[in-house]
Amino acid sequence: MQVLQHSEHTLKKALISKNPVLMSQYEKLDAGERRLMNEAFQPSSDLFEPITVHSKSDWITSHPEDPQDFEQFFTDHNRKAPCPEKHIIYMQSIGHILAFLKKKKPKDAFCIVGITMIDLYPRDSWNFVFGQASLTDGVGIFSFARYGKDFYSSRYEGKVKKAQRTSSSDYSIFDNYYNPEVTSILLRRSCKTLTHEIGHIFGLRHCQWLACLMQGSNHLEESDRRPLHLCPICLRKLQCAIGFSIVERYKALLRWIDDESNDTSGAAPKNSSDQVNLKKPVEAFKDWREWIIKCIAVLEK
Repeated sequence: MQVLQHSEHTLKKALISKNPVLMSQYEKLDAGERRLMNEAFQPSSDLFEPITVHSKSDWITSHPEDPQDFEQFFTDHNRKAPCPEKHIIYMQSIGHILAFLKKKKPKDAFCIVGITMIDLYPRDSWNFVFGQASLTDGVGIFSFARYGKDFYSSRYEGKVKKAQRTSSSDYSIFDNYYNPEVTSILLRRSCKTLTHEIGHIFGLRHCQWLACLMQGSNHLEESDRRPLHLCPICLRKLQCAIGFSIVERYKALLRWIDDESNDTSGAAPKNSSDQVNLKKPVEAFKDWREWIIKCIAVLEK
């Protein structure tokens, strides 16, 4: 096991930059927001920890990439940002998204993401992917199949009993497809994948600075170790991309966790087209909830 510990100087430069314009922008942030982001380079911080590499199969060792600091993010000419005309993120069941994505995106769409419980294989040489996103096209597709508690068991009901190849316009395989129980673990894992990939669409590359939602992951164990929050460097990138008050954002996330207004059963629908009101299981979000409360305390100090 290896801990990737960056120096205070390196993290400070990655977050604030040496560019006078970007330094001035940082100083204009709310005092509480600066106080929270400055935790990035505080050795004693219990909010943002260094990256820990557990094995050679982890993403950061098996997929070498150049790190992206805030200045590189800000000056990336290929980065797309929402605007008043294109500011909506559309989510669609993948049973319909394949046909939908062939058509022109709605005029007000910043991006469209498809979700499915069917395992995804981009090509025959790959074993699987949790999700993929196109930064230039504003399109993402995500599979939550491997997040169900029974995916790796012999009792898994979603196995294809007979291999078959269909035309690109045939979506019958999605009809009555198996959907597992929606547990809090599945929901937490799904939130990680979805927000990570949408982060890529906003122009955030894989994080190599601190433990962060934007770290890459090669396998489920590594994905589970990755936190649900952004490190200060990636948080500043996202704030720059879409604009928001950090304290209001964290309070909204807290309300989302605490909102248990739905009282229907957590059983999954039999058909992908069924419209149901599922209960939101949030047991696996307890630690993250406590982390958000700590951040709000720093922001409002």
